[in-house]
Amino acid sequence: MATALIEQFQKFVGQTHGSLNQQLQVLEGDDTDYRIRRGLAHILRSSFSTFEPVSPLDPPMLRERAFALASQSAPSPEAAIAHLHTLATQLTIELDRDVTPTEVSQGLYADLKENHILIAFEAPTPEALIHRYNLSQVQGIFYKASQVVLNVHRNDPGEYKLMFRYLKLFRLMTYIEGDADHGFTVTIDGPTSLFKASTRYGLDMAKLIPAILHVTRWSLTATLQTQDFYSKQPKDRQFTLETNCGLVSHYPPGKPYDSMLEASFAERWPKTTPWQLEREVDLIPIPGSVMIPDFRLVHPDGRVFLLEIVGYWRPEYLRKKFAQVRRANRSDLILAISERLNLEKAGVNTQNLPAPVVWFKQKLNPKAILDCLEEEP
Repeated sequence: MATALIEQFQKFVGQTHGSLNQQLQVLEGDDTDYRIRRGLAHILRSSFSTFEPVSPLDPPMLRERAFALASQSAPSPEAAIAHLHTLATQLTIELDRDVTPTEVSQGLYADLKENHILIAFEAPTPEALIHRYNLSQVQGIFYKASQVVLNVHRNDPGEYKLMFRYLKLFRLMTYIEGDADHGFTVTIDGPTSLFKASTRYGLDMAKLIPAILHVTRWSLTATLQTQDFYSKQPKDRQFTLETNCGLVSHYPPGKPYDSMLEASFAERWPKTTPWQLEREVDLIPIPGSVMIPDFRLVHPDGRVFLLEIVGYWRPEYLRKKFAQVRRANRSDLILAISERLNLEKAGVNTQNLPAPVVWFKQKLNPKAILDCLEEEP
């Protein structure tokens, strides 16, 4: 089924959305598994296809000009054909290329969804399509979640970091407990826990599931708000998911570095120094959250420091970041702060920080960090 649908999309590149839908309905026929077919087709449309209006001119303006010509004479099929030829001639002169009456006719309503052209299709493998379908089925469940409790067991620190970055990206309301040595418990408010259920927040909640799949060992329990079939009364149900669920993520495993600033710093780290620069760092637990430094610096004599680079961010982020530094109260954390940041305007005070501070201008020089390390006891 997946193979047949992929082949149909490949055949209809260059044709309209409406003609593709008609062919999909023919394939569907009177099969009882039409819901699965429609689900697979929806994923192909939304995730692997690019539809765009194709017209020699902006369709609303094209309609305006066509109707202006039509208003000058009595309506008839012959007059309509004549107007299309007249407008095609005008556009050929204006655009300095051949415009046919057929193009004008097709462009008049090219902005309607069914007339959009499938201009590109990145065909997935049938297996990848089925994985996306199965994942989508599970994601839909979380639209009814009032709370999700995620237990992330002891894993590689890089996996934690990627998942927490997705939590931040989707702006989910979370409370985090635990540490990197024993694992974390992440409590997330669901869309139905809001004063007014938000479809957008439910979508963001569902988007988190592919990110969790990158973690090696985890389990979650979601509390769902449903309605009893007979009494129509609200009823809470439980949905559980764990590591061996068989779902496959389509999210990328994460970039080696979060910014060009970090990448440049790592590339220029000297090979001759005994200090080893590591990317996969320890996580710093703070009440209700977690702080994720950028690098770890390890010396053969056992000394370990964490490095956080504060480059170019919004005032809200800066206030939150420095509040985290104070709450963490770690003396083994080094802050590298760009002089370009207007910290005073952002309401950030860098005095009496528990962590040493290294200032930099455009690029962070590894020597400045090494000098700071040698000054620390």
